[in-house]
Amino acid sequence: MNINDIEQNISESTDQPFVVDNQNSIGGGCINTAMQLKGSGRSYFIKLNNANRLDMFEAEAAGLAELAKAKAVRVPMPICSGVSGSQAYIVLEYLEMGGSARGVMSEFGEQLAQMHQYTNDRFGWSRENTIGATPQQNNWTAEWIDFYARLRLTYQIEMAADRGIGRATIDATNRIIDQLSDFFVGYQPQASLLHGDLWSGNYGVLTSGEPVIFDPATYYGDREADLAMSELFGGFGREFYAAYDSAWPIDAGYTVRKTLYNLYHILNHFNLFGGGYGSQASSMANQLIAEIT
Repeated sequence: MNINDIEQNISESTDQPFVVDNQNSIGGGCINTAMQLKGSGRSYFIKLNNANRLDMFEAEAAGLAELAKAKAVRVPMPICSGVSGSQAYIVLEYLEMGGSARGVMSEFGEQLAQMHQYTNDRFGWSRENTIGATPQQNNWTAEWIDFYARLRLTYQIEMAADRGIGRATIDATNRIIDQLSDFFVGYQPQASLLHGDLWSGNYGVLTSGEPVIFDPATYYGDREADLAMSELFGGFGREFYAAYDSAWPIDAGYTVRKTLYNLYHILNHFNLFGGGYGSQASSMANQLIAEIT
């Protein structure tokens, strides 16, 4: 990577000259390397990966811009992206993290409900992106059940089959796909703007006390998919869900469907990391089968 390439791209994208005075590595990511660039009285956050991952960064920038349209939850604004040498990069607004979540989660819940009320007339999105490092297909689809069956569960279980997940898990997941409409009796999802990968590692609190979300896997889908992901690894708290439910009441059927939505993420984790995620996917699939028998 040539830092001069990035300086030039930032300068052209912001219409302000930018010269790096200082760069600091930032830890915490498992897919990209990250750093903070300081100079010319400004600061930026940059992520780096192999040059062939430029599409991933371009999709991230587009996703952040899409989330910003809702004018609900704060996101870091994308500045530019490109390739320098053997590395692709994305430059984002630098936001100072470190605020306390205490007293902020209610505001965050209300803001997420507001973001979910930014809707589309179809499910999907204008481009593919990634969920973690896995490609995520988002072809525009009129019906949610069709979208979720084909582009979420079928895509992941076929990949998992190639990676050696158990036959019983494959069969159970395929049965769930075949009977997917059984989970939506009396419930018609709206095509809400979603973060798409809303776990505790992808939100923070600024030093100003403002909630912020980042690293999206953006698309338009059932809002319950975001809520389910937020519960998968914990970290959001009762105040968050109470405030969300007060702003936009959650359907009673969510208590079952959240396992349906998290099956997608656990299958993806199996495809990325293997290990115990296979048995977790099996347990979730069996739990869902019990709901439709």
